[in-house]
Order: sequence, then structure tokens, then C-alpha cells
Amino acid sequence: MSDLWQRAFSYPFFLLLFSLLLWAIFGSLVAVLVFAGGLLWFLVLHLRNLIALLRWLESPEEKILPEGFGLWEDVFSRLYQMVRVHRQQRTQHVAAVQQMEQATAALPEGVVILDAADRIEWCNPLAEAHFGLNSAFDIGQQITYLARQPEFVRYLAARDMVQPLILRGTRQDDITLSIKLIAYGEGKRLLISRDITQLERLENMRRDFVANVSHELRTPLTVVNGFVETLQDMPTRDSEMAQRALGLMSEQTSRMTHLVEDLLTLSRLENEHNLLHEEEVDVRGLLREVEQEGKLLSREKHQINLVVETDAGLRGSRSELRSAFANLLSNAIRYTPDGGTIDVRWAQQDGQAVFSVKDSGIGIAPQHIARLTERFYRVDRSRSRETGGTGLGLAIVKHITIRHQAKLEISSEEGRGSTFSLLFPAKRIRY
Repeated sequence: MSDLWQRAFSYPFFLLLFSLLLWAIFGSLVAVLVFAGGLLWFLVLHLRNLIALLRWLESPEEKILPEGFGLWEDVFSRLYQMVRVHRQQRTQHVAAVQQMEQATAALPEGVVILDAADRIEWCNPLAEAHFGLNSAFDIGQQITYLARQPEFVRYLAARDMVQPLILRGTRQDDITLSIKLIAYGEGKRLLISRDITQLERLENMRRDFVANVSHELRTPLTVVNGFVETLQDMPTRDSEMAQRALGLMSEQTSRMTHLVEDLLTLSRLENEHNLLHEEEVDVRGLLREVEQEGKLLSREKHQINLVVETDAGLRGSRSELRSAFANLLSNAIRYTPDGGTIDVRWAQQDGQAVFSVKDSGIGIAPQHIARLTERFYRVDRSRSRETGGTGLGLAIVKHITIRHQAKLEISSEEGRGSTFSLLFPAKRIRY
């Protein structure tokens, strides 16, 4: 600081000494004029630098910091250092904010910051989708003005920080949200929302699965138990009734055996530790075997046509592929009336290998197609049971398809038949 004062008064001091020297040589008038002119020049210099500083301050982001003279050079140098540090800090802050925005955008939950009056201070993109918000216009608005479900309004008013709210029927159709409030800071709260639609759907599927398994096993067990009691009460077991009872018992126990086998197959396919056993599969030979099995199941009641348009094979599990192909063919046989036609085709299309089964059966209504691969889901329950179906065939096909990175496509029209296709990627094709 002392150096600053020395530099500030050095020019007036030397100007004064120079003026006194002129006084002694040329007289007082010349000395006063020189001293006044020097001070005026010194003042103009300061005013010039001050104006340059004021002009720079009007738009410091756009203009270059001016270069000064004397003390102003130090001032501008220090200002330049301050501006550079400020810009670096601002760049760091902007980067930190951008990282925070990217992190919150990647969160699997929606996040809304609310003040003490439930006004929106900030929200991430997922929260905008959950509640129908727009951060460009809704910041500062009360969230209850925008999300008006009565149960949601009551939940906010109750200030319940323990129990989450399950909110159904939001602005997006078929979306179920789990909402929770978390208090933080001074009167502020975080509103966390999570889409649990898929979890609820899985829970419903689990309940349906348990109910359907119980129902599927109870029916054959009831039949078997009834006929066992009948046989126990009969005086002789050589009668026609006994033979019929034994035949039905055998049929129902066979059905239970197939059901248990399919459940075990599904369990193995879903086991993450059960890795796919890959080998080179001769699809042409495999389809000949599947065709023969289909004809035995059909008992010559249907016309089964096998068309092989390519010699391409597959890299995968032969047993799993055989199960998938056989399931699709057996389903076509079960749902095609006697005398119908079933076309089995193996071809290549758009770089993919395609296995398809097309039937002239009863067809499937559009609302059922999306659920066909669910366990025990049947369009026609009575027909499926009469023909020996377990209700697990397409679920097995779906899992085998996923394990082979393939795709299952279903097209159908009521009364005109269905087509089930398995599309295998090019990396699975072998020659």
C-alpha cells in the first residue's frame, strides 16, 4: 500500500520540484503555468482511463479490458486477474450445474423441489413427464395447480414424510406412480416420484400365475381322486366303468406330468446361471423331426406343409430350438379345425433367418395378442385343455427367443388363421 501512495504522489512531487526550478530561472509566471499544465495533463490522463474503465464496465463480457498508464496499469492488471478468476469459477460452476442436471436427468425417479408453500423451485425431466410440468413456465407455480388429483392434494396437505402415496391415473394413461416427500433445509421438501407400472404388472402376473397353477393342478387332481374313490367302491375292477376310469386317470396324470415338465423348463430358461449351450444346428434336419412329431399329434386331421427355402443353419441350442419350433407347430394344430392347413416355412429375409408357422385356424382377436406369451394365458381355455395344452408353450418360446437374441412376431385375424414367426439375427446364421 505504501508503494501505491509513493507512485501516486511521485508525479506531482517531481512536477512541483521542476516548477520551483523554473521559478528560480524564468520567474513565477512560467512556473505556475507549467505546474498548472502538468496537473491538467495528469487530470486528463486519469479521466481518460476512468472513462475507458466505465465503458468496459458497461459490457465486460464483450469488450477487452483496456490498457492503462501508471497506476491505472496496475488497476487494470488486477481487474484482469479478478475477471480471469471469476470466469474460471463461473466455468467451473456452469460445468458443475450441467453435471448435476445430467445426473438428475439420469435418475430413475422424478425429483421436484418444493418450497414451504408447495411452489415449484426446480424439477428434473422425468418429473415433468410424471406430472405434466414444463420447467420453462411452471417454476414458481404451486404444484397442486398443475397436478390436481384429490389424493395427491390431500397427501401434500398431510405432510406425510413416512408413507408413500400410490397414485394412479396420472396425466399419462396407464401410469402408476409411487410418490414420497422428503423434508430438507428450511421448510423445503423433495417430491420423489417413481414409475411402478411395470412392478404392479409383474405383481399381477405373479398373482395370476399362482392362481392359474393352482387351478391347472386342481382340475386333474380332482378327476384322479374322484375315479380313485369310484374304483375303491366298485366290487370288481374288470368292468367297462373301471377301464374308462383308469383311462381318464392316466390322461390326467399325463397332463400333470406335462405341466410340471413345462414349469421346470421355464425355471431352467429363467435361471441366469443356466448359460446357453451353443452348437451348430442343422435346421433342415431338425424341421424334419418337428414335422413328423406334428403329424403324429395331428393324426392326419390337418394338412401340414414343410417348405425349406434355405440351407442356412443356426448357432444355438438344438434342444431349445426344437422345443420352440415344436411348440409353435403344436399350437397351430390345437387351434386349427380338422381339415385345416398348416404351413411351416424356413427362409431368409432381409438378412435374417425366419422360421414361421401359418395356420388356417380360428385366429386371435387383437386385444389378446400382446398377452399370448404370459404363463397360462389362453384365448380359448376350454379348447386348449381339451387338446392337452398346458398354457406354457408360448412362454417357453418367448424365453428361448430371448436367449437366442431373436424376435417373436405374431399376426392374426379372427376366423382366418394366425402366423407365428421367429426372426433370428444374421450373427446366428451358419452355412
